[in-house]
Amino acid sequence: MTDSVRAFLRNVATGIKDSILGIGTISKLDARIQQKREEQRRRRASGALAQRRAQSEERKPDNEPKLASRIFQCCAWNGGVFWLSLFLFYRVFIPLLQTLTARIIGDPTLHGSVWSWLEFILTSVFSALWVLPLFVLSKIVNAIWFQDIADLAFEVSGCKAQPFPSVSKIIADMLFNLLLQALFLIQGMIVSLFPIDAIGQMVSLLHMSLLYSLYCFEYRWFNHGVEMHQRLSNIERNWPYYFGFGLPMALLTALPSSSIISGCLFSILFPLFIISANEAKTPTKLYHFQLRLFSLVVLISNKLFHKTVHLQSSLTSSTSTEKLPSPHTSPTRQRVPSAQ
Repeated sequence: MTDSVRAFLRNVATGIKDSILGIGTISKLDARIQQKREEQRRRRASGALAQRRAQSEERKPDNEPKLASRIFQCCAWNGGVFWLSLFLFYRVFIPLLQTLTARIIGDPTLHGSVWSWLEFILTSVFSALWVLPLFVLSKIVNAIWFQDIADLAFEVSGCKAQPFPSVSKIIADMLFNLLLQALFLIQGMIVSLFPIDAIGQMVSLLHMSLLYSLYCFEYRWFNHGVEMHQRLSNIERNWPYYFGFGLPMALLTALPSSSIISGCLFSILFPLFIISANEAKTPTKLYHFQLRLFSLVVLISNKLFHKTVHLQSSLTSSTSTEKLPSPHTSPTRQRVPSAQ
């Protein structure tokens, strides 16, 4: 029992350390990426013609994305544009307008009824014409930038990305991934309603920490060709480490009362933790017992997934299957019955 507690605390502390200290490698990664690209150019520059081409390429401005600039763009967009616009509207514009209308109308009772309607109209228009479109655009832009950041960080490792066997398998993996993460998020919200508030909040925090770790390590595992069921198995078998890794971001994003502000904060922090996940040295020794928090959502996801995409089974049935040591069944490997 004592050994289990010590191992738990040690793994949690290691996860927290890796998630925070990994952010400090950003300044060094750009230099390593540039050095690696220059080495690749030198290898290609064999022969007189190739050397002349290489020299002409060196004279051109370097338009390849840089890690620090991508992270700055994420922070500037989510914090400087999205978050700042919300702050200015709700904390500056609305209070000033309320004070101005109160002085113009004069009568507090009349102003209270007028202001309630005016505030409702203004916030509704602002949400419909600014917040919602900007939120959707942010999701698209962030997805592109997050992938760029993950690819740049993976480029330094020297490993070659392992492609999935087919396009249909990539689509199946992404759809199953989104469904499972949504269900796991709902599961975390349900356990937070436990009658004993402290226990409910702790278990919910565990869920969010593991989910954030899955988000962060997903890019790294995808580039290594690790399928979804094996990613979940990695987290469940070393859950104290991944709980510690996702804990800082789970605590920070839980501070704002607004879900939109929390989403902005997540989008600012997430690129930094992608770097940490790519640089992290995950433990090779498994924890004493496996915490199968994903088992229920995997079961539900498999049922829902195969009922909605059973037409794709004919496309994926011909793909080769590889056996990985995992208690979870991959959705792309299950055969869908011909008659439900």
